[in-house]
Amino acid sequence: MSNDSWAVAVDFQEAKTPSMQFDFSKKADRVLAPCHMRGDINGNIMPERRENGGVKKDVDKVDLAEQSLLNKLIRRSLVRNRNQVEVLQRDPTSPLYSVKTFEELRLKPELLKGVYTMGFNRPSRIQENALPMMLAQPPQNLIAQSQSGTGKTAAFSLAMLSHVDPANKWTQCLCISPTYELALQIGQVIEQMGKFCPDVKLAYAIRGNRMERGAKLQEQIVIGTPGTILDWCTKYRLIDPKKISIFVLDEADVMIATQGHRDQSIRIHRQLSKDCQMLLFSATFEDSVWKFAKQVVPEPNIIKLKREEETLDTIKQFYVVCQEKEEKFTALCNLYGSLTIAQAMIFCHTRKMAAWLAENLTIEGHQVALLSGEMTVEQRAAVIERFRSGKEKVLVTTNVCSRGIDVEQVSLVVNFDLPVDLDGNADNETYLHRIGRTGRFGRRGFAVNMVDSRHSMDIIRQIEMHFNRKITKLDTTNLAEMEALTG
Repeated sequence: MSNDSWAVAVDFQEAKTPSMQFDFSKKADRVLAPCHMRGDINGNIMPERRENGGVKKDVDKVDLAEQSLLNKLIRRSLVRNRNQVEVLQRDPTSPLYSVKTFEELRLKPELLKGVYTMGFNRPSRIQENALPMMLAQPPQNLIAQSQSGTGKTAAFSLAMLSHVDPANKWTQCLCISPTYELALQIGQVIEQMGKFCPDVKLAYAIRGNRMERGAKLQEQIVIGTPGTILDWCTKYRLIDPKKISIFVLDEADVMIATQGHRDQSIRIHRQLSKDCQMLLFSATFEDSVWKFAKQVVPEPNIIKLKREEETLDTIKQFYVVCQEKEEKFTALCNLYGSLTIAQAMIFCHTRKMAAWLAENLTIEGHQVALLSGEMTVEQRAAVIERFRSGKEKVLVTTNVCSRGIDVEQVSLVVNFDLPVDLDGNADNETYLHRIGRTGRFGRRGFAVNMVDSRHSMDIIRQIEMHFNRKITKLDTTNLAEMEALTG
């Protein structure tokens, strides 16, 4: 690896990482587009930004669509969500139904078989409350907050498959997703769950999947991106919007952050019949998402995750004063030699710094995984799988890995570079996401921050004030002090 080239370091990481297959090829015949369209979601490099007079060109920005896809790829089972679910019913006088088993939903036998074949033994927390509403007669509209890994894709897939009448050879269910790759992920869930329903067909309304003008689709379920679905409904008239009985809008927060998708989704929605069931899902419910959701989902039931108090009680926080990156590296090695560490995650500000650090840790004999935004989503997922399985003990990463990735064995998080916003102030939200990778599920964890300037010390003070938590100074050259503080 070259000290000056993060790209070479990424090549090195990819060479030692066996390819992880995410088979998008087993699709309906109508999928004609290539799988990797980098213009969709992989252009995630921040514009140049000046910092201390210099220009940073290799800062990785977290892309919402990429993060959502990455979470879908790496989560093979439901996450343990400790958030309580809050249900706001359209009709408060109506009894609130929830289920503890899939049998209680009285599904078609072939659908129940598909659910169990996928490995779902019992409904997840959001499925317990959402599925009775989705499957109710008469249909009920739903706005639901749900993060990746909580089973929401399986829930609305089950709803669509339940509503379909296989005897009717026209499109009855529409599902909109913000990107090509996310649409394919949803399609995989529907195909697996509906594998015992041979008369139910699925089509993908995605860029490059060209159809003849005026031909009527016979597939009962269509999944796609807003622009193509709008074309299929209006320009090519492949779908009769008035015959749609269930409309699903997934990843609403990602959707409205993508230029044009919001307006396209509203235009599709306006063509649907008034009795069409509307289901909208979003990981977050900021004001812009709420405004959009209420615009497209009339008289909804609402399921929200009650916000847990962000607790830092299980995480001991420290800072180490250093002068330059070499001194940071020495402190890191001292730290690693003194603590009993299962696995560690180390965050850097730029890809170049991440590559330099990964190289030097490898020279020191550590098993290191390197993660950056230059990799494709699939390559990143493969690296995370290797780290999760313990093949590497240290994960060096830029911001692309700060959110939503739970590896229970992580006991140490190091901010090799402190998280700052565009104005150079403390990025408290990113800090919380970063150090939250340790101390998972009640376990004790350590977070160590490298301070290399007066400005960095100011950042530490800002973080202390924001979270009302003391961050303790740590001398990594004093073994007795480290044992006392971290014991």
